[in-house]
Amino acid sequence: MSSAKTSDEAAPGEVKAKTRRKPRRRRRAVDRPDPNAESALQRRLGYEFRDRALLHEALTHRSLTNENPRLAPRDNERLEFLGDAIIGYVAAALLFERFPDADEGELTQRRADLVCERSLAILAREIGLGDALRLGKGEIRTGGRENPRLLASALEAVIGAIRLDGGSGIAFEIAQDLFEPHLLDFSPGAFDYKSRLQYRAQAELGETPYYALVDSSGPEHNRVFEVSVFIGDRAVAKGEGRNKLRAEQCAAKNALEIFGDLSVKEEHGP
Repeated sequence: MSSAKTSDEAAPGEVKAKTRRKPRRRRRAVDRPDPNAESALQRRLGYEFRDRALLHEALTHRSLTNENPRLAPRDNERLEFLGDAIIGYVAAALLFERFPDADEGELTQRRADLVCERSLAILAREIGLGDALRLGKGEIRTGGRENPRLLASALEAVIGAIRLDGGSGIAFEIAQDLFEPHLLDFSPGAFDYKSRLQYRAQAELGETPYYALVDSSGPEHNRVFEVSVFIGDRAVAKGEGRNKLRAEQCAAKNALEIFGDLSVKEEHGP
């Protein structure tokens, strides 16, 4: 007596259909900070945080707080405000001692060069700060770990966090150790794009550039200014910064990048 055919058995002449498994969805790789980056950062700073929560806050950009407030309830903007004040004081004190014959105007310019966004970003890269940043997905996709503004802000926030974790003395000492080797590297003219633009505009076009504030946004302690630079009656470029001087320098830098095209157009017409 033949046994009944089960549902899994193929009838004569039939080919058994293969059961297709649904392909597994690959988990999207997420660009996370290097797990060792925080430890490496502390080694380079020569300081180990007693309260790691302060370090985490200093490294947290608001993009992550906006995307995941449970993971990152506080961003680093308040610490940035505190660190900015400490860095400004340390820079002023270092320059006052290093250049005893400099007048107020020169010291002011040197301090602006020393604490400008680009200088701070360079220092942040030296200590590997970008690898430790806590960013939202949008900032990660757009290269936030190398963004000069984010790096500069995070460096200020880290100094502010050290002040709260270890006191004023250690915060001043670490800031001094960071900046002192660069007192001459970040000298006036190194990043003085305004002077370079003025020289070229006057020499080649017979015009003196001038700057106009276009917009300002953000909270009072973390304003972002947008400035346009004009040559003659023409708006040539825009720039942003956390104060008007930085915004003007950024606008001048952007203008210099297109200045060659500008001079050709002025000489030969459209």
